[in-house]
Amino acid sequence: MKPDELDAAFHALASEPRRRMLDWLQRQPGCNVAQLAAQFEGELSRFGVMKHLQVLERGNLVVSIKEGRERLLWFNAVPIQLIHERWTTEYSAYWSARLTKLKYSAEGAEVHSLPRQHKGRS
Repeated sequence: MKPDELDAAFHALASEPRRRMLDWLQRQPGCNVAQLAAQFEGELSRFGVMKHLQVLERGNLVVSIKEGRERLLWFNAVPIQLIHERWTTEYSAYWSARLTKLKYSAEGAEVHSLPRQHKGRS
């Protein structure tokens, strides 16, 4: 990932409304701009939603395709995965997950573990 692409992805993720837009697009892949804007009614204008979408597209976190008069939107998780892979290894991911679990346990939060994966098995 080039430095300017990395900066664009971090800039896009720095905004809470944009992160909520990504959450919505993850749950509703292929929705149109009007459907997304409806989720922010009373909070952001349609123009505001469009400006946030431009930032998300510059960060390569949203893919849009124009079909007729509609613009269909999809969440692209690849930049987030590339960021994750840049700073983690197999071992650091394991230990950070263990420390996170310890933190949640100490705080009394409910912890949901992922099933363990064994090498050589799918």
